[in-house]
Amino acid sequence: MFRHRREERQEQQPDFGPHRYQMREKMLTIGDDFWIEDAHGQRAYKVDGKVLRARNTLILEDPNGREVAKVQERMLRARDSMAIERDGQKIAEVHKAFVNVMRDHFKIDLAGRGPDMEAKGNIVGHEFEITQNGAKVAEISKKWFRVRDTYGVEIEPNQDDALVLTAVICIDQMTDEH
Repeated sequence: MFRHRREERQEQQPDFGPHRYQMREKMLTIGDDFWIEDAHGQRAYKVDGKVLRARNTLILEDPNGREVAKVQERMLRARDSMAIERDGQKIAEVHKAFVNVMRDHFKIDLAGRGPDMEAKGNIVGHEFEITQNGAKVAEISKKWFRVRDTYGVEIEPNQDDALVLTAVICIDQMTDEH
């Protein structure tokens, strides 16, 4: 009862600043689980790596165990890609861009949900931005944390945090594979 009221108050509060999350480098191998924490050290999302599947599958869950998004690796394609699903529907697909000489570059196709996003920068070093129509959606950086093998994801207000975090997980997985 009280938790429901607290959640209602949180939904009614204005969204003033960016949301910051703490992630681990090389987060997981399939079969591993880990927590994504918010800026206050609270568990915000659980990433569940499923084993014994024909393809890599990761489930993003809220702290209560409800599925928020699912990531499925797309096999047998000209280039690596991972699909993000919500409620059984594909909401985005993340893939490495074909041509980019200077820096790593990933594209996040939003499956008809608005303009696509791009991730550019030092992807391997976890120093990059995700943009949409030239506007920053999220910044990914190691500079906010002194803990080894940890980096932060700072998401601008009024964004789909779960979608952005899931896209970052996809990028991390695809970068780690190469």
